Parts: sequence; C-alpha cells; structure tokens
Amino acid sequence: MRFDGRVALITGGARGIGRATAERFAAEEAQVAIADIDGDAAAKTAREIGRGAIGLELDVADSGAVEEVVAQVIADCGGIDVLINNAGIVRDASLLKTADEAWDTVIDVNLSGVFLVGRAVAKHMVERKHGAIVNGASIVGVYGNFGQSNYAASKAGVIGLTRVWARELGRKGVRVNCVAPGFIGTDMTAGLPKATLEAMVARTPLGRMGTPAEVAAAYAFLASDEAAFVNGQVLGVDGGLVLGT
Repeated sequence: MRFDGRVALITGGARGIGRATAERFAAEEAQVAIADIDGDAAAKTAREIGRGAIGLELDVADSGAVEEVVAQVIADCGGIDVLINNAGIVRDASLLKTADEAWDTVIDVNLSGVFLVGRAVAKHMVERKHGAIVNGASIVGVYGNFGQSNYAASKAGVIGLTRVWARELGRKGVRVNCVAPGFIGTDMTAGLPKATLEAMVARTPLGRMGTPAEVAAAYAFLASDEAAFVNGQVLGVDGGLVLGT
C-alpha cells in the first residue's frame, strides 16, 4: 500500500483517466481529493470510491477558486502529499479554423490550470519539505498532431513547466514529473469517427489504444517512493506511438 496515510489531490478526477487515477490511489490506501469542474460528478465519484474520498468543484483556470480548494483540502485532510495535475480539455480545429475562444479556453485549462494548481500546492509542499507533483501532458506535446495547435501547445507547455519545477523544487524536497499518454480509450476519444480510431491504432506499434488504468498506473509510480530518484522526467504511456510516427 504505497500511499497509506497520504493525501492525493487529483484534478479532473470525476471521469476517464482522472477517475481511474483516483481509484488507483484509493486502492493503495491514499485519501483522495477529487477536484473537477463538474462538482456533482466529483462528489458522485468520491462516494462510489469511498475510503474517505472527497469530491470538490473546481475550475482550475480560476486562480481564486484554486487557492480556496487547495486550502480546503489541506484543512480537511491534514495536508497534500501528492498532486496529480490531470484536468484537460480539447477544442480541435486546424490552424486556419481555430477561433480565439478555442485557443484561449484550452490554454487556460490545460496550461494555466496546471500552473495555478501547481503553484498553490507547491507552496504547501515546500513548507513541509515533502511532496510529489505529476502533471498530465500528452505525446502530442512531444511530436504535434494535425488539428491540435491549442492542445499541442498546451501540453508542450506542461512539459516545460515540469522541467522548470523539477529544477526549482527538487532541493526543497518536492519531485515533479509528467506523464505523456498516447491514444487512450476515454470519453474524449469515444466520439471520434471509426476511421480515425482505426488510424490511431494503426500508428501505435502495440496495435491498440491504451486504457485509463494504464495511465493511472504511471501516475501512481511517479508519485510513489519507488520513484524517489526520478525528477523532471516525461514518461510516455503511448504503446510506442513516438516510434511509429
């Protein structure tokens, strides 16, 4: 039970990869705080997981709300040992069809949200001289993808933040890494055309899409003491997709 007695804050934790991550940490005895823009879904997920999990409504792009929720988790749970910065959205379109609103919204949630939550939690972790932050990036942030200027830019930015924070916080007792999933079977990909899904699988050397549980396992490893000397790294969970590009 790698997280017995520890508290894990998971953003975007109500469904998909976030929910699988909350389930994984709870199964390993962490007390899980699930923060999601859909507060009702976060509360429902927390009830279903049990084990002392709590669900909170949070817009990660709202600086004031972030500070309030982080303070609430610290007060209610006694601290935060692990942050999984998982919240993210897509608003796909080619460059010439990307509206200002679509650009701003994705950058606000996927990049600024990681910054705001990371900054708020890091203050607490530095005071305690202990903690692990794992950011959710994407393999798209490494090699790009057609129709995802905003998403790819946001995830490349998350990789950059991860490496900066690893340098800044490492000597203060806080490790920072990130996970870069490839094509994962979630609600986000379920609505894609069959031909698109088949093309994704064809580009992946393992010949299938990944599962939320497989990404959750990577989050858990990087947050655990087993990765105590791992800092500033980007762990691809992509079935070898980079090799197939």
